Amino acid sequence: MHYTVRWPDASETTCYSPSLVIQDFFTLQQDYPLPEFLRRLREATAIANERVQAKFGFTCSRASDQLGDTERRAQTFAQTPEASVRLLAFGPAG
Repeated sequence: MHYTVRWPDASETTCYSPSLVIQDFFTLQQDYPLPEFLRRLREATAIANERVQAKFGFTCSRASDQLGDTERRAQTFAQTPEASVRLLAFGPAG
């Protein structure tokens, strides 16, 4: 599935998760302080990867790559104390 994130600078990114579990960790249109967003995202990605591993015998490299990309993007806001991230939408994987 895809989900859309709004960053502290108002830019938006469409991201990927191999599992709907992402919906269990975030509420749409709610702001999350950057550290909390990353904590939740790491946990959701770990669970998604465990599900893929159980079903296919390997983890989802795309999910791991997405997490890495998101963590690198988040670093640009790490020095902003009030930085928050908002999940705008969930949608099916294209």
